[in-house]
Amino acid sequence: MDQPEHRSPAAPAGSLPPAVRRPDPPIVAADDPPPGPLGTAPPPPAAEGGATGALPPAVARRRRAGRNLPAAIGVGLGLGAVILATLFLYRPSFAVLVGIVVVYGTYELSRALRAADVRPALVPMTLGGIAVLAAAWFRGADGLVLALLLSVCLVLVWRLAEGARRYAPDVAASVLILLYVPALAGFAVLSAHATDGAARILAFVVTVVCSDTGGYATGVLFGRHPLAPVVSKAKTWEGFAGSVAFCAVSGVLFLTLTFHQGWWKGLLFGLAIVVTATVGDLGESLLKRDLGIKDMGALLPGHGGIMDRLDSMLPCAAVGYLLLSLFAPH
Repeated sequence: MDQPEHRSPAAPAGSLPPAVRRPDPPIVAADDPPPGPLGTAPPPPAAEGGATGALPPAVARRRRAGRNLPAAIGVGLGLGAVILATLFLYRPSFAVLVGIVVVYGTYELSRALRAADVRPALVPMTLGGIAVLAAAWFRGADGLVLALLLSVCLVLVWRLAEGARRYAPDVAASVLILLYVPALAGFAVLSAHATDGAARILAFVVTVVCSDTGGYATGVLFGRHPLAPVVSKAKTWEGFAGSVAFCAVSGVLFLTLTFHQGWWKGLLFGLAIVVTATVGDLGESLLKRDLGIKDMGALLPGHGGIMDRLDSMLPCAAVGYLLLSLFAPH
């Protein structure tokens, strides 16, 4: 008599036989790396500078630097050549160059502020900015102040045509731009108009460049302690110390060799420039963070927009003019 055939209970429909059934996926914590295929161990994380997942050297340097360094250097040298040409070939052309920069910077900043639902009055600001620079060149500091006041009045009247809705924030933003861009740039025009105008422009421009270069180099190499992490995580105390050292040397050299003044005046000039440049840089960083943007524009490769280069130059133009007028009157 045949024995009854013993069979395993039928597996539910749609399931795999035990021999090929996939194992249950492992439990992974929220901060663990994702598992490999079929629950296998995840690949080892790429160590910085290691063989696994290592970045090419050029990419690693760019990530460490935070910008396209060759492009930034090339653009910086080009801008420096243009400034030198306008100062030494035909000095009134420097005022024209400042006017072009101010017009584009006004447009760039106005466009950025639209992210906050603010619509600055671009036409009267542009006209007023040109008037401020022209008055500074032909009428001096008194002309600058008078043209600025008339520009503010023009903004107030111009904006009336668009009605009362958001009148206050639009006018406030317009006045801020007038004070920030053409008014501060007007001090550079005042410096250039002096008999030794080329030297006065180079004194503050080169010292600001020393602040940027010294802070950038020492920050990349030695930066460990954030200077103002709420505003900018890229700024460090080590970088600021480098800026102070570079600016102090630049100020002393300019005031002693070019203007024949005491070394202590050059030291004060350098320290004032580095503090002003740092505050200006942090101020614009805070503005960009509030607007939710990384750069004001993309006109200058490796730098961003025009205003990303003027954030420290503009306030230093005013401080440089005032200090050189005090230390080395012409």
